[in-house]
Amino acid sequence: MTTQERPVYAVIGSGYMGGGIAQSLALSGADVRIADVDIEVAQKNLARLIEEAGQFAADGLFPADAATIIAERVSAATIEDAVAGASFIEEAVPEKIEIKHATLRRISEAAAPDAIIGSNTSTILIGKLAEAVVNPERFLGVHFSNPAPFIPGVELIPHADTDEAILPVVEQLVAATGKETARIKDATGFVLNRLQYALFHEATQLVEEGVASPEDIDTIVRTTFGFRLPVFGPFAIADMAGLDVYSFCYASLQTEFPERFATPKILDDLVSAGKLGTKTGAGFLDVPADRTPELIAYRNKAYVAIKKLMDELGPAPIHPAD
Repeated sequence: MTTQERPVYAVIGSGYMGGGIAQSLALSGADVRIADVDIEVAQKNLARLIEEAGQFAADGLFPADAATIIAERVSAATIEDAVAGASFIEEAVPEKIEIKHATLRRISEAAAPDAIIGSNTSTILIGKLAEAVVNPERFLGVHFSNPAPFIPGVELIPHADTDEAILPVVEQLVAATGKETARIKDATGFVLNRLQYALFHEATQLVEEGVASPEDIDTIVRTTFGFRLPVFGPFAIADMAGLDVYSFCYASLQTEFPERFATPKILDDLVSAGKLGTKTGAGFLDVPADRTPELIAYRNKAYVAIKKLMDELGPAPIHPAD
């Protein structure tokens, strides 16, 4: 692909998150301009991104020529110069609404009127950020996760006035980076952080109650239900376990924590209707019963492969070396 054929994107905010997003976009075949509070900061971060890419390539995490590609395709600029002529612009500045509003105002005033603008916010409502955007119908949340080059999931969050026609465009450019997108509604915490912080909150409760140490809770999470999560989400896991089993477990938990573990109405309704998951061919995901053997075989193969990978990697270097 020649320079003239490559799409032009901009990432505003060249720190750890924004820099990782820029690397991903450049490796997907785009020319990327990065900007920050001033061009000197962007230039310094560009040098870091190139050096980082070389190390990632040496570690087998990036293509062998990644540093050369990023040096060729990523450039540093002022905000106004970065967004000029860019078809997609990702805002990745600090998570403070006043900073994001000021930055989005500058971006949208300088960008082409049809340029799509995304925000990497992880907590602020997209509709609230859209108040600072000129032509807010071309604005949405495009939430990458840390570290951006290596985490494959991206939340797409339109606000009430987002033009639905831009969603497939953003899905396509994100897919070109090798990542998967999920469309979600504009709600506080979105999906990722609602789930992540719910787990963390319960984990801290267990520590405070003296049930287990942080180390033992981490062990349980990564070797039991967390072990399943690379291949199955919570609804697929529940369907395979049996929704009636989940209902019984909720009832047991309620003997001690009646409010904290109240049975979700959606679960109650499915169980009452006899929709118990894969064993009945209907549940949250309605997996056909005749595909259950195939699903179980896939599950077992996946779990064995994950365990082999964990054994190959060895324990994470969290504790002091012996």
